[in-house]
Amino acid sequence: EPSSSSAAAAAISCSSSNDDEKPPPSLEGKELRRVEEEEPAAAARPEKLTEGSSRAAEAEEEEEVVEDEEDDDEEDEGKVAEAIDLGPRVSIKEQLEMDKEDESLRRWKEQLLGSVDLNSVGESLEPDVRITSLCILSPGRTDVLLPLPVEPSNSKEPWFTLKEGSTYRLKFTFSVSSNIVSGLRYTNTVWKAGIRVDKTKEMLGTFSPQLEPYTYVTPEETTPSGVFARGSYSAKTKFVDDDRKCYLEINYTFDIRRDWPCKS
Repeated sequence: EPSSSSAAAAAISCSSSNDDEKPPPSLEGKELRRVEEEEPAAAARPEKLTEGSSRAAEAEEEEEVVEDEEDDDEEDEGKVAEAIDLGPRVSIKEQLEMDKEDESLRRWKEQLLGSVDLNSVGESLEPDVRITSLCILSPGRTDVLLPLPVEPSNSKEPWFTLKEGSTYRLKFTFSVSSNIVSGLRYTNTVWKAGIRVDKTKEMLGTFSPQLEPYTYVTPEETTPSGVFARGSYSAKTKFVDDDRKCYLEINYTFDIRRDWPCKS
């Protein structure tokens, strides 16, 4: 039989070998907790940097959008025009000769065209549209006639002055000859201190040639008011049709003041 001292030595040796194979549980837990505490802290810093960078990037994108608004609008109009297939242009004479056996259709075309002199417009494919006058109408005020053609780039003076908070309408007078103009529309873009503050698109309609000029009056609008609304503005006015043919483009400046200008 082994002695009691040998059994005690064997027990101590066995206990020592087990302790070497497995670390103390308390130490293992401390190491795991330390790693878990360090990882979130390290991950939080890149998130803050990313958030700041994304905000800066968003601000830069907004500036680029403001600068490219006009170009985007023109591209969108071009895409719409391309999506609409208007087909080839046909002279008025050819339009009257098409389906001439259909009596009702012939009468409808003659009613649409009105008193058109076929001897002068029968063979022309392109319409001829001329904007003959622009006029500002405001209640209680004499109509402001804007002469055409105009070259405001040769003068630093504003083309006209409006009173803040006043109502007004625009009246266009234009002539159409040679052929029918389809989808004639008016666009007006306004900037103040280089920032676009307004863009108006007004569809005038489709018009056939006639001797008498056409007149179109826009819906009533109100000028802005307040200290920030007063000052000088720059603007661009265009008249185009469905084929994106431009008949008039004007770049000009105007003022909004506390009161109407004194009559000379």
